[in-house]
Amino acid sequence: MAPTPPSEVPLNYPRHIKYWRRNLKTLLPHFYTSNDSNRMLLALFTVSALDILGDLDSALSAEERQGHIDWVYRCQLPTGGFRPWPGSDFGPLSDDTNKRWDPPHIPGTFFALLTLVVLGDDLQKVKRREILVWLLKMQREEGGFGETVSEDGFIHGGNDSRFGYMATAIRWILRGDLEGPCDGVPDIDVDGFVTCVREAESYDGGISEAPYHEAHGGFTCCAVAALSFLNRLPLPPTQKPDGVLRGVTDLPRTLKWLASRQTATLDGDDALDTYTDETDTSETCHDAHSFINIGTFVSKQGELNMKGVPHAHFELQWVGVNGRCNKVADTCYAYWVSAPLKLLGHMDIIDQQPIRKWLLEKTQHIVGGFGKVTGDPPDMYHSFLGLMVLAMYGKDELQKVDEALCITQRAKKHLESLSWRRKILEKVNGVDGMANDMSRADLEC
Repeated sequence: MAPTPPSEVPLNYPRHIKYWRRNLKTLLPHFYTSNDSNRMLLALFTVSALDILGDLDSALSAEERQGHIDWVYRCQLPTGGFRPWPGSDFGPLSDDTNKRWDPPHIPGTFFALLTLVVLGDDLQKVKRREILVWLLKMQREEGGFGETVSEDGFIHGGNDSRFGYMATAIRWILRGDLEGPCDGVPDIDVDGFVTCVREAESYDGGISEAPYHEAHGGFTCCAVAALSFLNRLPLPPTQKPDGVLRGVTDLPRTLKWLASRQTATLDGDDALDTYTDETDTSETCHDAHSFINIGTFVSKQGELNMKGVPHAHFELQWVGVNGRCNKVADTCYAYWVSAPLKLLGHMDIIDQQPIRKWLLEKTQHIVGGFGKVTGDPPDMYHSFLGLMVLAMYGKDELQKVDEALCITQRAKKHLESLSWRRKILEKVNGVDGMANDMSRADLEC
């Protein structure tokens, strides 16, 4: 007879729904004041979380849904692209002297498009061609993307995979993953971006913000997701090379790095005896609590697990996930690590059950939502990504999600069903004669 599964704390659906409905319907706590300029991000978290919980249709009336859609469109600029909040809109006072303070914004555009998709909009009011033209101006010569661009052509913002992830997602939403001119607009430099990702790969297999920097779970996830939007992930080992430049040049090493982000260090004051068997001490090691004393765990070698497979040695009740070596577990990194593993087709190399148990029993909050670490109050960022992880693992009655876009499969299918998107994809790769004759120089102001 198979062993009886241990009891665990379930996902508290009513509390999570109440938490996200409260974020939708009422004013946010004052702690979010500094995030006012990120309001489009908070909007996406809210509607997508309710969609994952299967509550979006119940939470919003048709009139409320349209009101939210109209709010997003009010953040669209006449020249294309979206601002991340309405606070930079000068309205009737807008002119050439102040437009530099209200530029289109890569994250704002990414979050706005996804919010509209989740709400069921057809994107007919989106200035699609203008956004694709603007996207070309957002790419630097070396291949990376920035956040905004000034009138003189200077690209502001970082040059890491976060902006590349959002830029390639915008491209995928508006024109799919086929390469070449589309609807009269040249394509981005796909090879240039892939080269940037390859150069940011670290010696240990993770991906960093720049060459020779420390690998990071968030940058790794964004890079892998961006490669998936571009259809530039590694080919399966059974498939012959196709001569296309692809990212993740050492897949086994990257998978090992991602799997190594599992940790038993669940908080800074972990009760486990984590360094008495090491040569380092709390004085000589900057993060001594990250060492694990295997002897503190009872061996389960030879015992059968829930699947009837013998344990190799021991089994942890809770397993957290960190974003860098020797760091404490953090709810958000369960997503940043699990998502690229799923995109790469290797979710099986991590132990999902103790990670899920850690989320439900350690960071799930009594009022709903998830905190960053054990004992923390919930916040929208960690609460949303916590739900994403559980939905990806598929053990709870949550809606199926797309791990790259952070929306439900239902919302993604809605986007892919839009007639204008299907038609525009037919013009890609030279069908539109005007596109073949148009160069990047033709798009310069």
